[in-house]
Amino acid sequence: MTAKADVSRGSRIVLAIARAWLTLRHPFLILRFVRRLGYLPNPAVPESYHERMLWRKLVDRNPLFVTLTDKLAAKAYMRGADPGLKLPATLWSGSDPAAIPQALLDGDLVVKVNHGCDMNIFVSDGLPNRAAIIHRTNRWLKRRFGVRDGEWSYWPIVPAVFVEERLVLCGGTVATDIKVHVCGGIICHVWVEDTQADRSLLFDRNAVPMPGRDPDYPREDQALPVNERLLAHVREAISLAPRIAGDLDYIRVDFLVAEDGLYGGEIAVYTAAGYATWTNPAITAEIERCWQLGQSAFMRRQHRGFARLYAHSLSASIQAKARNEFGPPADRPLDVALARAFHVLTEAYPAFSK
Repeated sequence: MTAKADVSRGSRIVLAIARAWLTLRHPFLILRFVRRLGYLPNPAVPESYHERMLWRKLVDRNPLFVTLTDKLAAKAYMRGADPGLKLPATLWSGSDPAAIPQALLDGDLVVKVNHGCDMNIFVSDGLPNRAAIIHRTNRWLKRRFGVRDGEWSYWPIVPAVFVEERLVLCGGTVATDIKVHVCGGIICHVWVEDTQADRSLLFDRNAVPMPGRDPDYPREDQALPVNERLLAHVREAISLAPRIAGDLDYIRVDFLVAEDGLYGGEIAVYTAAGYATWTNPAITAEIERCWQLGQSAFMRRQHRGFARLYAHSLSASIQAKARNEFGPPADRPLDVALARAFHVLTEAYPAFSK
């Protein structure tokens, strides 16, 4: 007996309609998925890690994601979840970068915006100068982040610029960042990186190093050396992350490794915009095992009309799959054939996947 056979005919029809509707409604995201990952996703009945990330973008509109994505609101959320957690001090915030006090810009600090990723200016001894900071942040404030990859939780955020203390990180000796992947309070794995030394390392939930590389540091000689200080920080991050993650079905909690200990960093709703990969297949397999869609905001919410039928049908499919595991998406012949067709389309019309 297969999982599909365990799902009623009516539920299979509902799920097929949902798949067609989501695919036709979001063709650019589907094309981008195929181009990045090489197979046609099923956004209505997600199985793989990447399909679940796509489903989160298209279906699971949890309002908490907006709070967690907003870099200023996320700091307040982390403090509320764990009052004892150290956080980088916010020295100033506002809507107009021209209002930043000059005295702040004469020191060592970080200027950020709250509604995007990789929008940071590291200021040291007054450089970059005030005019450059204002010009760049004004440009960022006008940008709507995450549109290309469907990261909707960025869009409702009211853009703001803020000034944050610049921590002395342990780059070159221990690490700079510890990023903990959590599903329903369960640690899946930990990714540690040293951005100053261009090294990284993966750990399991018991702080034991794991094999495997990542796209940012793909070479084996970029493996981060293990020492007692690093292990102590990883263990501490493992103990802290579930308090911040709460009962969310999947989230990544980030920490900064400073000379005086761990600091709360950011909370990632869409890791690597939903396209994160690792050379060790056990990484994604463990996330898929622990990530229970039934714990998502969409599945726990009351629905009406077709959304109610869809939620009921998806729940039936999830339960059937739990009873009878079947092959991953890449092994489905129809999906592989369709993915090849999509590849031809994206090659002919590359603008579709940009």
